[in-house]
Amino acid sequence: MKTEKFFWGNSVSSMQTEGGWNEDGKSLSVYDVRPASEHASDWHVANDNYHHYEEDMDLMKDLGMNMYRFQISWSRVVKNGDGDFNEAGIAYYDHFIDALLARGIEPMICLYHFDMPLHLAKEYNGFVSKKVMQAFIRFGKEMVDRFGDKVKYWITFNEQNLYHTPDAFTYAGYLEGEKSADELYQISHNVMVAHAAITNYIHEKTDAKIGGMLAYSEVYPATCAPEDILAARKWDEFMNYNLMEAFVNGRYSHEVTTYIKNTGINCQVLPGELDTISAMTSDFLAFSYYASTTVNSKKIPTGTVPNYYLAYGGQNNPYIDTTEWNWQIDPLGFRDIMNKMYQRYQLPIFPIENGIGVKEEWDGKNPIEDDYRIDYHKEHLKAMYQAMYIDGVETLGYLGWGLIDILSSQADMRKRYGLVYVNRTNHDLRDMKRVPKKSYHWFKKVIQTDGADLKEPIKREVRKYTK
Repeated sequence: MKTEKFFWGNSVSSMQTEGGWNEDGKSLSVYDVRPASEHASDWHVANDNYHHYEEDMDLMKDLGMNMYRFQISWSRVVKNGDGDFNEAGIAYYDHFIDALLARGIEPMICLYHFDMPLHLAKEYNGFVSKKVMQAFIRFGKEMVDRFGDKVKYWITFNEQNLYHTPDAFTYAGYLEGEKSADELYQISHNVMVAHAAITNYIHEKTDAKIGGMLAYSEVYPATCAPEDILAARKWDEFMNYNLMEAFVNGRYSHEVTTYIKNTGINCQVLPGELDTISAMTSDFLAFSYYASTTVNSKKIPTGTVPNYYLAYGGQNNPYIDTTEWNWQIDPLGFRDIMNKMYQRYQLPIFPIENGIGVKEEWDGKNPIEDDYRIDYHKEHLKAMYQAMYIDGVETLGYLGWGLIDILSSQADMRKRYGLVYVNRTNHDLRDMKRVPKKSYHWFKKVIQTDGADLKEPIKREVRKYTK
């Protein structure tokens, strides 16, 4: 089921695109001090979108995109994360938003994508601290005040359920400690309170829409053993439904809160925080989707916190293809996730990251023939249309990930997601030339025709079935 206006677009983070790491009053983030290595760049330049954004937006307009999800760098607009607001940084995003709107591209703002201000990481250990939570709420509310009249779609935290996994300590700006289960649950709760506070503020002060976002990887039981089925279900409950219950119904999963009580996990909940969460409503549910995996219960030690099940029990699915980065390609999982989110919560669903990372080299002359990327997007778009027209999933749009080449999440420029090649390597910036790949022209036709070649066979089958 298609909404009145369908969004075709692109998603990025600030540290993977912008560069300009020390310009116009920007403070340091934890990424700015990470060194380069054999297969990783530093984060100082990325694809230099800070200086190339007009050119990149022209490519987006030519492609037919009508939405761009980008991130406001906390460090760029607030000195050290909790100091004075940096007017030069805010002016940059103001011009950036105006440039999108001038091209007919709807901006979507993400407020946090793992790049904790370095000062807050060193001084308070990131989101394990209530002070950092409050600093983020202050930053977020100011951005709403500055841009809420022009930006009508928002998310707070990229892939918010990742703050309930072992990787939370990396993404939350946590620099030292035991990485205990208590601290993991504290980070997750503090992030949810911050999300709820800003969500409530947006609904109070603007007519903009906001939703929670998950990193939703389909996790199947490794076998039909009941123990594997239980492990997969519990992973889904703790990692995904726990957050969606809060996003939609203003409360955590009863199973998760029961587990916290029974195991004695110590998570500080201050007076009024649960009220902030209970007051929250969401306008849509957003998610990223790249791959699926399986979980084998036999590999999980007895007593393991469910949040760690995949760290022990994750294993490849022998029935589906795997990329060179060991990400398993599973369009049917994409359709299933859309249904699990929509059929239970009946809110519009918004896939805002999807794509395939591949090693690619440009010969300096001929466009890259990336048929594998065309195949990936084609099959996932078909799965999306099946969810929409066969299953009835109300869907806001489809945003690809990094459709102009950017640094990977591990700062590895070899892993390219883009429809447009950016001429740099991990250690040689070259000329940063933007070069459309074969997939660019294929995707342009998809957008121009609103996916007619992909969805019409599905719609015909539906008409045949309902006749």
